[in-house]
Amino acid sequence: MAQLLHLVMGGRVKDPRGLEFEDLNNLDIVGVFPDKASAEEAWRGAAQRTVDDAEMKYVVVHLHRLLEPDLKLD
Repeated sequence: MAQLLHLVMGGRVKDPRGLEFEDLNNLDIVGVFPDKASAEEAWRGAAQRTVDDAEMKYVVVHLHRLLEPDLKLD
């Protein structure tokens, strides 16, 4: 089975409803995680630290979908 890598990152966004980051040089790269559960735990912790700042947003990027787009996961 393929590794299901997930990237957790965040930063200040131009519009809280979108995903356009203001400054790509200042993204907070939380880390790369081997599964969805650990990535969500890291995302939750990072998002909680900035919960009062509407312009800060953290996301989970499914790297395995970018690396192996044809991989079928059941």
